[in-house]
Amino acid sequence: MTPAIELRATRRAFGSVIALDSVSLTVAPGEFFALLGPSGSGKTTCLRLIAGFDQPDSGTILLDGEDVTNTPPFARNVNTVFQDYALFPHMTVAENVAYGLRVRGIAAAERSKQAVAMLDLVRLGEFGARRPHQLSGGQRQRVALARALINRPKVLLLDEPLGALDLKLREEMQAELKGLQQRLGITFVFVTHDQGEALSMADRVAVFSQGRIEQLDTPRELYNRPQTAFVASFVGSANVVGREAARFLTGSSRAFAIRPELIDLLTPDETAADGCVQCAGEVVDVLYHGASSRLRVRVDEHTTLAVARAETMGDGVAGLATGARVRLAWRPEHTVPLQD
Repeated sequence: MTPAIELRATRRAFGSVIALDSVSLTVAPGEFFALLGPSGSGKTTCLRLIAGFDQPDSGTILLDGEDVTNTPPFARNVNTVFQDYALFPHMTVAENVAYGLRVRGIAAAERSKQAVAMLDLVRLGEFGARRPHQLSGGQRQRVALARALINRPKVLLLDEPLGALDLKLREEMQAELKGLQQRLGITFVFVTHDQGEALSMADRVAVFSQGRIEQLDTPRELYNRPQTAFVASFVGSANVVGREAARFLTGSSRAFAIRPELIDLLTPDETAADGCVQCAGEVVDVLYHGASSRLRVRVDEHTTLAVARAETMGDGVAGLATGARVRLAWRPEHTVPLQD
């Protein structure tokens, strides 16, 4: 199957700063693909190269098997949705949605018909006569989606489109976006710095750091089997244990990661199950999160481990305070060896 998108050894530098360092990746047709990473990691540069807003210094970009490296944005069968939505304030919602058809010279009656259908698709059918300023943030985001989708692009590029929304609305829009993509079957490429968004929506995720892809995998594999210390700490939260601490804890000098929720927290008198890695420690602090608490436990002079603990009635360790002595234990198979 021909990839919807393919980058081959793509490089882009701005002066002495290498924004993208010989990146190669493929995106399958109909895939929801996320580019995840902190600011300056190269994910937005990658998106701009796919869109044609920028050109690589070297390498090749293919869309549906066709080399588009030097093809201008308007000649590529892609559309982009930006964080600020970029809606025209002087136009109605319906006029905003139909704008792409207007540029293509589609007759007014047909433009109106398609705009109504697209607004119905994003559940805004009754808002066509309103202006953008009369809509909520989530509604404006859906208008931007409808405008991008009305030309039926093969690829939709989304540059942090949920970044301006509050937490509750952002979570609602995650489900909206995923459902819309599944109904339409269009390839989505989604740029975000929010690992929760990437894990909850994407089929696969490319994790960027310093212009390179640290790991490209399914959300489940990224979370359960991170390959590097950066991925382990950036995707979710993990205890990254270096060589010296690993030797102290496990007898092996191989660095590893362990998720806080996979560590059992015991009282000093409790005994861990046979075969567990275990150590004594002192509680440094406790952060209460309602259904769970997160504790930091110092296990030696240089090593502190985070432990996630569900708040359960009758729990023997509930209410632990700073300075309390505890024991930590985990199954050896829950440690994930990390690349050097």
